[in-house]
Amino acid sequence: MKNERRADQRVGVNLSTKWRGASGLHEGRIEDLSVKGCFVNTHGVVDTGEIVSLLIKLPSEQWLPLRGKVVSAQQLVGFSLTFSILNDKERIALDQLVKARA
Repeated sequence: MKNERRADQRVGVNLSTKWRGASGLHEGRIEDLSVKGCFVNTHGVVDTGEIVSLLIKLPSEQWLPLRGKVVSAQQLVGFSLTFSILNDKERIALDQLVKARA
């Protein structure tokens, strides 16, 4: 992307995820990850501005629970999520995951 607006380090990943939004429980793949957000490849439907609960399956087979706000969505493709609701423990775990994938 030539017009990259993000200041945070983003890494390409392929991690399983389960997420819950207004339309229910869905599965997908995290394809792009940073400490501030991610892209979720999924067929589940979301609305821009919606708050989503996300579980990311770590390489250790444990699940990392996160919450965020949908910033953009493409029907039947996926959505971009910003991690606007993280506690310190979640932020540290996410930072470690991003650094390990860089």
